[in-house]
Amino acid sequence: MDDLFYETKLKATIAQLGLSAEHRHFTQSCHSVADAAAAVGAPSEDFVKNVGLFNPADASGNVIICIVKGEDKVDKDAAAKIVGATKLKTATPELMLEKTGYPVGGTPSFGYDGLVTVLVDERIMEKPYVWTGGGSPQALVRIATAELIKANGGMVCQIRM
Repeated sequence: MDDLFYETKLKATIAQLGLSAEHRHFTQSCHSVADAAAAVGAPSEDFVKNVGLFNPADASGNVIICIVKGEDKVDKDAAAKIVGATKLKTATPELMLEKTGYPVGGTPSFGYDGLVTVLVDERIMEKPYVWTGGGSPQALVRIATAELIKANGGMVCQIRM
């Protein structure tokens, strides 16, 4: 499927959930935090990334989405402890698409179709608004952090290194 399919799907989710969020499409890539910051003209600390992990011992293939600020890294051990796993591994792009319904590089922080657990690093709540993936590598969504938590039902905790 093409990128516009995923962007349209996310816009419909935003409307369906009644979220106050701004979806924007760009001509350049927004895949990395640096690319996204350049596209929007905002500082990199205004961006979050969605890191997909999975528990190899979980037969259901449940994905854990760890949402951290763009400059932070996910502490896999901390995330594992929170979800009661011994070890977590990085999800493949194929698993991310299957479980979230969105491709890597455009994965939003909400609107997942598949089986996911959402962990939101507490530092994100320091910002009133953040930018997140917009469904494709050329799109972003600006959303209030309180709306973000409402939309994804995530647990706010410390998961950054």
